[in-house]
Amino acid sequence: MLRWTVAFIILAIIAGIFGFGGIAAGAASIAKILFFIFIVLFIISLITGRKKL
Repeated sequence: MLRWTVAFIILAIIAGIFGFGGIAAGAASIAKILFFIFIVLFIISLITGRKKL
């Protein structure tokens, strides 16, 4: 699950760069959505992280 969170944060940063740079108008909203997905997945991965026996 941690790999997915890293992938989402990279996509959010790239979409944010394009959106806030004026290249694509819709990329800023996509960046916001991906950022919130990243936050949720990161919190879930922290809670359910690898537990040592």
